[in-house]
Amino acid sequence: MQNHLVIIGTVWPEPTSTAAGTRMLQIIEVFQKEKYTITFLSSASKGENSFDLESISVHTKAIQLNDSSFDVLISELNPTIVLFDRFMMEEQYGWRVAENCPNALRMLDTEDLHFLRKAREVAFKQDRDLVFEDYISDVFKREMASIYRCDLSLIISEFEMQLLTETFKVDHSILHYLPFMVEALNEKTFENVSKFEERKHFVSIGNFLHEPNWQTVLQLKKHWKSIKKVLPEAEMHIYGAYVSEKAKQLHNDKEGFLIKGRANSVEKVFSKARVLLAPIPYGAGLKGKLLESMQLGLPNVTTIVGAEAMHGNLDWNGCITHSDEEFIEKAIELYQNEELWNSAQKNGIELVNQRFEKSLFETDFITKINELISNLNSHRNQNFFGQILQHQTLQSTKFMSRWIELKNRK
Repeated sequence: MQNHLVIIGTVWPEPTSTAAGTRMLQIIEVFQKEKYTITFLSSASKGENSFDLESISVHTKAIQLNDSSFDVLISELNPTIVLFDRFMMEEQYGWRVAENCPNALRMLDTEDLHFLRKAREVAFKQDRDLVFEDYISDVFKREMASIYRCDLSLIISEFEMQLLTETFKVDHSILHYLPFMVEALNEKTFENVSKFEERKHFVSIGNFLHEPNWQTVLQLKKHWKSIKKVLPEAEMHIYGAYVSEKAKQLHNDKEGFLIKGRANSVEKVFSKARVLLAPIPYGAGLKGKLLESMQLGLPNVTTIVGAEAMHGNLDWNGCITHSDEEFIEKAIELYQNEELWNSAQKNGIELVNQRFEKSLFETDFITKINELISNLNSHRNQNFFGQILQHQTLQSTKFMSRWIELKNRK
């Protein structure tokens, strides 16, 4: 009998808008190589930028929140594995999966740790260093409970693995490190890509619905006058899906600070620009835009948070900065220094191949999955804390959901 993966998505994947959408397609590809049947479920509405999953032979179905029709559907699908896309989906549907498909492996893709991003946001907005107490929010309690209830949680960043295992003592057996997984690059990859002298202007990119991206744009606005003063011919081109009104108001032709909206082709945009700027003030996980800049031969300048968990002990494909002053200085230097720029581009090749090349991770991931499927009961018995949480949650969430369902019917 063919193995069946059911994915319950927070949204329908949008790889052209978000790094999360790209990651979801990478995970799907791993399971398709293993000949899994794949069904993607979501209660969200499809948008104009939603990826056509049916075009890659993934079945899709719309589902409803707090509705027992899901119980019937999931029983019929009879999955080998259920993957929850972010902890909110596990909260909503996890108990139903556990009740109707007790033998299905329950897996959580955290995307990034939401509680970490939240803690950093609080500290940033209060203009202070993060303290341990910032972690212990309601989001933390919900996300950690979800991690424990699942048989396996996928963690995208080594920093987040360390935080969970060392600071919060989560057992390694219920976690698996799985970063972005991409094709290898070689020296010839950039042979036909525009050279340093053929490029001009700075670029930044990021979906405007994501708060850290909006804060990054505000940082760029703050730094831009100092950069423009030294490089009067340069422009700052800012791309991103779902441009807000407040973002449009930052557009200024005279200053060369241009809000461009959605990029129809990231490849085209990146091939014309000379330097990507990403003064990311807070966030979590891995930054898809920075990996893409490496893949497409565009050096970048970012912050410690931006580069977090991406480069290990390898040289960065540009500059990692520790202060506003250093960010401005390095942006100008990388823009003007061809030798530095060329070596940064080469560093990107090394980084992609040694840290994100898909063959480094696919086999280990599938081996882990197969081991868990073969020993699911003993694995769950060892995760007794998860069993307790599953029991308690099943009772409380179940009755709350049933109550909402009855209320909706009336």
